[in-house]
Amino acid sequence: MTTLHHEHPTHEHAHGPGCGHTEVDHGDHVDYAHDGHLHREHSGHWDECEPSGHTAHEDHAHAHRPGCGHEAVPHGDHVDYVHDGHRHAEHDGHYDDH
Repeated sequence: MTTLHHEHPTHEHAHGPGCGHTEVDHGDHVDYAHDGHLHREHSGHWDECEPSGHTAHEDHAHAHRPGCGHEAVPHGDHVDYVHDGHRHAEHDGHYDDH
């Protein structure tokens, strides 16, 4: 999975522990859910942190929905659920890793 490097140029809010936005562990850094997308700090600025491509999460037996016990994160036109260190979104009868 490749992450795009797209700077978020007008990001005035400084994310950090307790800033009020959902933290999502993502490999070697933490993303913050804000305004329907994810941001990460990178070299003194904030980048959009979105995967490219389509990665299905195989063998996902749990059905995510409001109240399922996993944190819901608004993401564009859908909701991701934080589960097992990933964000999952329902897509065409399966879950994708986001």
